[in-house]
Amino acid sequence: MDFSGGGGASLSEMYQSARKLLLSARDGVARVERLASAPTSSSYSSSAPLVGGVGGSGDPAAAEEVRREVAQIQGLCAQMDRLWRSIPAKGQRDLWKRKVEQLSEEVDSLKETLDKHSLRQRKRILEAKERAELFERANGESSHVLQIFDDEAQARQSARTSARVLDEAYETGVAILQKYSDQRDRLKSAQRKALDVLNTVGLSNSVLKLIERRHRIDKKIAYGGMIITVVLMVAFWRLTH
Repeated sequence: MDFSGGGGASLSEMYQSARKLLLSARDGVARVERLASAPTSSSYSSSAPLVGGVGGSGDPAAAEEVRREVAQIQGLCAQMDRLWRSIPAKGQRDLWKRKVEQLSEEVDSLKETLDKHSLRQRKRILEAKERAELFERANGESSHVLQIFDDEAQARQSARTSARVLDEAYETGVAILQKYSDQRDRLKSAQRKALDVLNTVGLSNSVLKLIERRHRIDKKIAYGGMIITVVLMVAFWRLTH
């Protein structure tokens, strides 16, 4: 192989071609990421195909083109790696070694960026599928869920109604017991008044009986005194006449 006086003309041509492909691949990766971040309705479609490891958003053809360019650059780097080892001049050999290694590192970094982008796209597609399945299940089970909510609402309403009825029954019972208590107090008061009246009547009868007995005694004393007076007057008259 002709190195053109140790400079390596074929190596230089391959290096220029690899650099052009690297610049094109960088632009392609930037374009793919820009299209992937654009808010389109197809970006998260669960039915979008996977193309070149990138699917669901952006331009799959552009991503595939970038992957082909990366593969071409890696092939050129492999060829250049064999060529620079054949350069006899140590200075030229070390120079091309650094250039090829730098190019290899750049293309590896570019491939890593593209792989990360592909991984993010696959993750987005998976999440979109999961959301679609969840949405379908939610639509399919919506009537059942609504029925459950209705049953729970009815149960809560029944519980509130029962609690209200119990409260009303409790309040009614308390009112009845209060009335019974008031009536008992009134009956006790009436009983005390009746007992007081009876006691008063019993005392009055005793006093009346005592007065009547005293009145009879007084009448007897009066009648006795009148008889004694008459007897004494008759006796005094006889004695004087």
